[in-house]
Amino acid sequence: MVRSLKNPKKAKRKNKGSKKSDGSSSSNAIPSMPAKVWQPGVDALEEGEELQCDPSAYNSLHAFHIGWPCLSFDVVRDSLGLVRTEFPHTIYCVTGTQANGAPNSIGIFKISNISGKRRELVPTKTSNADTDMDSDSSDSDEDDELENDGPKAPVFQLRKVLHEGCVNRIRAMTQKPHICASWGDTGHVQIWDFSSHLNALAESEATISKDTNTVSQQTPLVKFTGHKDEGYAIDWSPLVPGRLVSGDCKNSIHLWEPTSDSTWNVDNKPFVGHTASVEDLQWSPTEPFVFASSSVDTTIAIWDTRLGKSPAASIKAHNTDVNVISWNRLASCMLASGSDDGTFSIRDLRMLKEGDSVVAHFEYHKHPITSIEWSPHEASTLAVSSSDNQLTIWDLSLERDEEEEAEFKAKTQEEVHAPTDLPPQLLFVHQGQKDLKELHWHTQIPGMLISTAADGFNILMPSNIESNLPAANAAA
Repeated sequence: MVRSLKNPKKAKRKNKGSKKSDGSSSSNAIPSMPAKVWQPGVDALEEGEELQCDPSAYNSLHAFHIGWPCLSFDVVRDSLGLVRTEFPHTIYCVTGTQANGAPNSIGIFKISNISGKRRELVPTKTSNADTDMDSDSSDSDEDDELENDGPKAPVFQLRKVLHEGCVNRIRAMTQKPHICASWGDTGHVQIWDFSSHLNALAESEATISKDTNTVSQQTPLVKFTGHKDEGYAIDWSPLVPGRLVSGDCKNSIHLWEPTSDSTWNVDNKPFVGHTASVEDLQWSPTEPFVFASSSVDTTIAIWDTRLGKSPAASIKAHNTDVNVISWNRLASCMLASGSDDGTFSIRDLRMLKEGDSVVAHFEYHKHPITSIEWSPHEASTLAVSSSDNQLTIWDLSLERDEEEEAEFKAKTQEEVHAPTDLPPQLLFVHQGQKDLKELHWHTQIPGMLISTAADGFNILMPSNIESNLPAANAAA
């Protein structure tokens, strides 16, 4: 398990390519040989070298922080449109701080005027005699356009609510996004109503918050003290409004059932089946009584609340702690899991009875997986973050295609050599954040990812992430 914990430089790669600089002004030279593709997690930087941001790899890229590091956050659904494709964008999120020696808080924030620029997947080139200087200048121009065209810098507005202890994890209810649940390091799970804060943010002028140090006092709707230890696992049901599960480090899971809009009945008799800490929980996207859990005991368990307090199935999932899981909401038979040894796997739950349900297993990351999540818009795409400071995006439908590579080389008029030792399913690598902890796709903005790390948040929209969605905005 790995948990505890400006505007950082970001090194990134589009179509498995990164730029590398040795700090000298060598951009005037025309290389006689194709440039080597620098491989994240494989190649080491030499003395004096640094990775450079390639703005052409992104439709949008922004960084921000709220002061203290945040281990967890969640995207809050809004009424601005179910499918939004046009810049500028606006997002709402909730997060919680990990403040050392200072009061902790839950942050409810709105970011508007998120600018960006749609880019061609295959860049057009007028001549194959372009120099490195031309290329660098073009990228610089694109970067300037990304930041300066249209709306200016994004507008960040924040409201804070005092929270007892550090926030280990926070989740907003899908059906009623103003209702949020927080796991504290005090061992308490609390449910909050943040409707007044979200309404104030929605109605406020698009100006930067003047006083982000003000922390309001608010009483939670519910404070559950029945867990025997702190925890990190918590999930709202996507099918039954208000239904919740929470799991702790003493291997217990409690079920919450709503009794009204503001009250819950928490079953004091826990679900017990794991022999070590419960690390993550995920409700089934199709079965209202079924959820999955992952544990330090290296297993994943499937539970049916109608069948008692023992798991309906238990899977030896990895060789080390199973830190995170994600249940695919577009292909409900698929469950992804990430482990402490840096591996992540995809299972087809229809094959559980046959024994081996693993349909894909990746060993790209060499440090613990800290977050994993399927795309809400593409059934074969998922994002992964790791303690190796990489956020990777994968498309499981991809296979290496030599004809396609040859066609790409012809269009770009460049020598493009895809590394043979990298999985063809690896679609994108984002770097620059230190100690990555959690990521989420935005369910209403196709292609947008948000991530949190020890040094703050990133909002990114890789330019090679495509979604077969309507171009026009959809009304909420």
